[in-house]
Amino acid sequence: MEKPLAENRSQKSIEEDQTAAKDRRAKGEFVRGISSFRNAVGDENFPAAYNRYHLFVALNCPWCHRVTLARNVLGLQDSITMDVAFPNRTTEDDPEGSNLWEFAPERIATLTGKPLPECTSETGTGNALRLAKQIYRAEGSDEQSVPILYDKIAGRIVNNESAEIIRMLDSAAKALGSTIPEADRVRLYPDTLSERADIHDLNDLIYTTINNGAYKAGFSSDQNIYAAAFDAYFETLTKLDDLLSDGRAFLAGANFTEADLRLFPTLYRHDPVYYVRMKLNGARILDYPHVWRWLCRVYALPGIAAAGSLVHCRQGYFGRSWNGVVPAGPFKPMAYPEAYEHPNLA
Repeated sequence: MEKPLAENRSQKSIEEDQTAAKDRRAKGEFVRGISSFRNAVGDENFPAAYNRYHLFVALNCPWCHRVTLARNVLGLQDSITMDVAFPNRTTEDDPEGSNLWEFAPERIATLTGKPLPECTSETGTGNALRLAKQIYRAEGSDEQSVPILYDKIAGRIVNNESAEIIRMLDSAAKALGSTIPEADRVRLYPDTLSERADIHDLNDLIYTTINNGAYKAGFSSDQNIYAAAFDAYFETLTKLDDLLSDGRAFLAGANFTEADLRLFPTLYRHDPVYYVRMKLNGARILDYPHVWRWLCRVYALPGIAAAGSLVHCRQGYFGRSWNGVVPAGPFKPMAYPEAYEHPNLA
């Protein structure tokens, strides 16, 4: 079994440099924390096996979206069970505290006026826990993030770093019980060194300026930090549009890889959510014709559309940070996600 990503590649495309993180946060910079559970499926304690593993996710979270995408495109929906948290976290009146992921299928979404059908109770631990925080607490941890890859047999958290989870699901897909024949199944992290080198370079760029860059723009409270993140985000979109202008189907060439999978969640959210919420209003993805057609091409792949939900995204981002009222648009040139079925819009 291949070692986790953290052991065979620099951390640049996985997690943010934590140097002087406390001081940087105090000055208004958004600094993403580090996930602490870094075991791998295939280790001695976590063998790859059918129906052994479980995912805890939130569909509005882009890091979780990576994992649900991998689960779907690798044909693991039947073999890896999954619980979905409500997109808005707990409020200050919750006895456990605020800002916690909650498995509460009965909660009402302000956007729809009714419960969200994708949300579930917690079933992975067998204890019907209400909060992701309680899953960590059982391991003596004070973390509270999702996604979580959980071993139902051992009753332990395996990993909570999305970049590593998607890599291990890819390498162990057959042993985990993929329903897609190996000859037909995508390989997110191909074996050839040249392809891997291209993926590494793309991952470094995309994580720093797009995935995490969107959060630096949206959640930093310093104007200069925001401006730097804003500029880097759109500079990278221009680079990616140029890259895709040569007619290639996907970022690394003819095949869909983890570079595409890691870019997709952020750009899927850009026009309908991040343009407003993350203050990334420099341009729409529609304004980058080659990137737009790539986005539509990925969206059309089997399993991709079902792996996410813009209802959850809009409810989660706007409901969490604003006054609970979710913006109604955009609706021109077409409502989302239906627009992703029309590459000719750009």
